[in-house]
Amino acid sequence: MQIRLAVQEDVASVIELLRRIVPSMRAAGNLQWDENYPTAAVFEHDVEQRQLWVAEVDGALAGMIAVTTGQEPEYGHAGWDVEENGVMVHRLAVDPKFRGAGMAAALMQKAEEVAMERGFPAVRTDTSVENEAAQRLFLKLGYGKTGEIGLSFRPGLRVICYEKRLNQA
Repeated sequence: MQIRLAVQEDVASVIELLRRIVPSMRAAGNLQWDENYPTAAVFEHDVEQRQLWVAEVDGALAGMIAVTTGQEPEYGHAGWDVEENGVMVHRLAVDPKFRGAGMAAALMQKAEEVAMERGFPAVRTDTSVENEAAQRLFLKLGYGKTGEIGLSFRPGLRVICYEKRLNQA
């Protein structure tokens, strides 16, 4: 497995990955993603901002993660210090045929590396209250639950927020 920054040519493969992932998410009762979010425009922006990382196995896109620094205003109620710099993980996804192989953990490790490189003391993330697999992953990786919020750009969606404090060398 190789993890690298995405380029614009990866966006079509990312959208194909979503087409493989969203049906299984919905079947599990997780309505976090749909035809309205995330879109190709979201991923194109991620690439432009150099914040989308992709995992490849034998040259095929097998997973992705967006590692951002911006936070929506609602995160002020997430239980972490929004005045403190940190990276925010969004759009973590692994192709169903690679689940259980440690890819999600490796992508989260990449987010932690990005935070450390930037001198940020924390990695933050959220996931839908229905996404039990992500909740288990975050706890297993040492992330602490900090709160639950709604997001104005996704009406009706409730997300659980997590934070991991990093040891700075």
